[in-house]
Amino acid sequence: MPSGQDLSLAEVLIDDVGGEAWLRFRFLAPQIARHSGTVTYSDAEDDFAHLCDAVARPYLLEHALAADVIAITLMDRAVPFGQADPDATQFIEVFRIENDACVWELL
Repeated sequence: MPSGQDLSLAEVLIDDVGGEAWLRFRFLAPQIARHSGTVTYSDAEDDFAHLCDAVARPYLLEHALAADVIAITLMDRAVPFGQADPDATQFIEVFRIENDACVWELL
């Protein structure tokens, strides 16, 4: 990772949001923990584009999937999707694939 942190892929989810196919890549990133972590959002910012290019795009090709939106989540602990955990730290960014490239999506 550009930030130097160690990540592990926790899960990949596919769902429909407002008629768009979202492919969600959720990574465990213990170093972003609020009280004990050493990686801030600013440190991890370049990791999102790297993960979209190096993990998400190849995954789409390998599994013959199409997605309107790619969501990359970094979480300091496993949090079930859609559930709140006030003690967890999560960073989330989304992308669209345009011209075979990840383009950051401003929400």
